[in-house]
Amino acid sequence: MFQPPYYESAVEKAIREAQERGDFDNLPGAGKPLNLDDSDDPDWWIKRYAARENLDLGGALPGPLALRKEAAGYPDSLVDVSREQNVREIIEDYNKRVLADRLRPAVGNLPPLLARTLDVEEMVEGWRRVRAEQQAQRAAAAAAAQQEAGPSTEPRPSWWRRLRRRS
Repeated sequence: MFQPPYYESAVEKAIREAQERGDFDNLPGAGKPLNLDDSDDPDWWIKRYAARENLDLGGALPGPLALRKEAAGYPDSLVDVSREQNVREIIEDYNKRVLADRLRPAVGNLPPLLARTLDVEEMVEGWRRVRAEQQAQRAAAAAAAQQEAGPSTEPRPSWWRRLRRRS
């Protein structure tokens, strides 16, 4: 029986040559089973990519979900804010964004997702409480560090005062 000559595409040729050179030997994961735990999830590929590249998918959330995620972090995420007025401005800005999101038209058959507005006074009280706890922890850590350092000595006078005393 007649067999036509074997046709090898450029890709197949490149793979064959790489195998002959040993480019595929000792690759990471060689001989290990594939991790197919999340193969039922339709978004498995994007989740693996995000994990491999250390990406934050928080920016990929739809508007209401992103707002809900932001609200879940309050007042703990406001600990670094130093003034009460700034906390009020942040919460008021959040509430404006929630109201603006509610004005967007609904898409699809599903009921629209809504994020709730936050009570400014309640968030300010929470900020005060969290900030007081943080300051108490810092004071306790400083007291413990000072106790470990031993008795404190009087601070030396500045070099300028020492120089003036000599003359």
